[in-house]
Parts: sequence; structure tokens; C-alpha cells
Amino acid sequence: MLPLICIDVDGTLLGSSGVPTDGVWTAAEAAIARGQHLAICTARVAVGPTWDYARRLDPAGWHIFHSGAALINAETLEVDGEVVDEATITACERLAVEHGWVLEYYSAFEIACPSTEPLAVEHAGLLGLAHQPRSRDDLTGPLVRLQFVVPIEDTDAVLAAVPAGAQGTAATSPALDHAAFISVTKAEVSKATAIAKLAHRLGFGPEAVMMVGDGQNDVSAMESVGWGVAMGNADPTALAASRLQVGHVDDDGLADALTLSVDLG
Repeated sequence: MLPLICIDVDGTLLGSSGVPTDGVWTAAEAAIARGQHLAICTARVAVGPTWDYARRLDPAGWHIFHSGAALINAETLEVDGEVVDEATITACERLAVEHGWVLEYYSAFEIACPSTEPLAVEHAGLLGLAHQPRSRDDLTGPLVRLQFVVPIEDTDAVLAAVPAGAQGTAATSPALDHAAFISVTKAEVSKATAIAKLAHRLGFGPEAVMMVGDGQNDVSAMESVGWGVAMGNADPTALAASRLQVGHVDDDGLADALTLSVDLG
């Protein structure tokens, strides 16, 4: 039995309905009862329903947010974070103005987005939040991630424009399928680096970890662990990086992965 299972959110925990299914919660509760550690591993911010999901999966454990830029303890609220430098922030702000891209700013537990564009409003709704335009200066904690929210056809252009010295990764959501979310973090920060930190904290090697995901930003994490599992709806790059494949997110593929984890190790 694998002791640690890291779970992506959009396209893995959440499908087109925007909430986890009863089948997924039943499988997760069985895994928790077996003593397995379940950790959120997402690009999302630790607020709203996403934070509630993390605390339900492991109320006293560590979870990965902001594409690996913040490891957060659900009980103590301790943050092991990686701060974005000012040069990267300035370059991203310039790109947002030049191209009309929505740019969001994140601390571990907060989001600030000055834009009132429809994509900014829609993304807040996806996170379960009311959109309230705010500036970067409204954040009370250090900035760990920036994010461009753009039409999905602009994904490659944004990734190509990510400033040198920073890390850019793309994600999508079946609940907002016309948009792409490009996270910008400190260089060499990823879900994979955060999983390595988490496994070390728990005393496990990477071979004892399962990562379940569906997107481009899950690839390095899948490749870094013993058991990379791709959802049936996964991006081709995630499928290619995976060791196992399970069902589509809307068919409870995550529940299949949790069941498989019992016989692995």
C-alpha cells in the first residue's frame, strides 16, 4: 500500500460539475481509514472550497498549492513558500499590459486581481469566490505566484513569454474549458519539488508516492514519483509521463486510482 497520494484538483479531483463526486469522497474516506496520506497538489490558492477539500482530505497534514510554490499545513497554517522576485513581477506586469492578458497575484492564502475582464470574474467563480478587484499591494503575505488567465488558444504564446529566470506551467479546468491558467513561480519550483519536500517531511522516498493528475503542470510530478497516474481526460504530455492510466474525471477516475494504490508499493 502506498503511504502518500498527491492529488491534482482541476481535471482530477474536480470534473465538469466543479465539485468532487460522492464516489470520489467514498474512495478518499476509505484511503484515510487505511492510514494513507492524501495531499492536495494544485496550482490553486489555499482559499474557499479548495482549502476545504484539503482539510477534508487531511485536516492535520501538509498540502501543495501554487504549483509547488507553497507547502501549507492544514492544521497549523505553517507555510513553506518560495517568493517571486521583483524582476519577474515587473516583466509579467509589462506582458499583461502589452497583450491585454489578465494577471493575478498570489500570496499563500490570498488572491489579488485588478482586472474586471470576464475571464477574471469567471476564474474567481471557479475558485468559489466573489470577484473583488484588488491590487498587489492589498496582499498581506509575500507573493509566491503570478498567474495569467487567458483564452486557451493563447497558452503557447504566454508560456513562450514567461520571463527568463522564472518557471511557467500551464493548467486547464473542465469547468472553465475555454480558459488556460499559466502560473509563474520562482525558477525550478514545481509540483515535483514540493512533493519531494513533502515526502521528506513524512519520511518516505519518492518510490512510495502516487501522483494523480491530468495536465501539463503535473508532468514533472508524475515523472518524479514511483507511481504517476494519468486521468482518462489527461493532456497527451501527462499521459506520456504516466505509469498508469485510470478513468475520466467525470467517471470517478480518481476513485480508481485510490483503489489501485492499495496493491502498490
